[in-house]
Amino acid sequence: MNRELQQYKDAIFKAIEQISAEEPVIQEAAKVMAKSIAEGNLIHVIGPGGHSNMAVEEVLWRSGGLVPINAILDAGTNLIHGAKRSNFIERTPGYAPKVLDAYGVGKKPGEVIVIVNAYGINAMCIDTALEARKRKMVSIGITSREFADRLPKDHPSRHPSGKNLYQEVDYFINCHLPYGDAVVEVEGCAQKVGPTATICNVVTINFLMVETVKALVSLGVKPPVWMSANLPGGDEANRAYEEKYRPLIKHL
Repeated sequence: MNRELQQYKDAIFKAIEQISAEEPVIQEAAKVMAKSIAEGNLIHVIGPGGHSNMAVEEVLWRSGGLVPINAILDAGTNLIHGAKRSNFIERTPGYAPKVLDAYGVGKKPGEVIVIVNAYGINAMCIDTALEARKRKMVSIGITSREFADRLPKDHPSRHPSGKNLYQEVDYFINCHLPYGDAVVEVEGCAQKVGPTATICNVVTINFLMVETVKALVSLGVKPPVWMSANLPGGDEANRAYEEKYRPLIKHL
């Protein structure tokens, strides 16, 4: 393997090892999620801004994934409608509460919301956490403390308050995004390449989902888990879940 690919591989492996060390808080957050699912609730998942939406898509209707996931995939921040447009909107204060309203989030106290944003500093991201608190929800943040702590307080990407997501959630799971996101130095190219944010986010949220399934089992609850629709019997195995949750989950 050449130097550049080895550099990328090493950075990813290092991040996964660091995420693994978050096991205690992942387990605590998973217990909260399992209890909520056992009580018949949906788990709301949002990635406020750009590529963070991919972590939300990862856990929607996913083979081996939990069924009652209310994926909040806001068109305003989805890259398919314009990358720079997404950037503008994620920096817009006051936008997040209306998105939560549109998805029926927080109708009763104690609902769980998972906020996935490796940078953890933009207006939509912070407003989501603050609004969740206002609605008496339980918030789980997947983000990087290293990035948030190092970014200047006056950077235009930040929420006007200068707050960081990891400080505003009930459970903070560090996804260990390296500062700058890209990690590979290529000779002759001034900008580093090889982004890591999506991998860090997706590994972390899948750790959380695995532990939630374990927590459900420990509660004596059959975990509602999707089977791949591409496997023999997949459509049949999923049909009852689809019929039950399609009226409840917007993107199902």
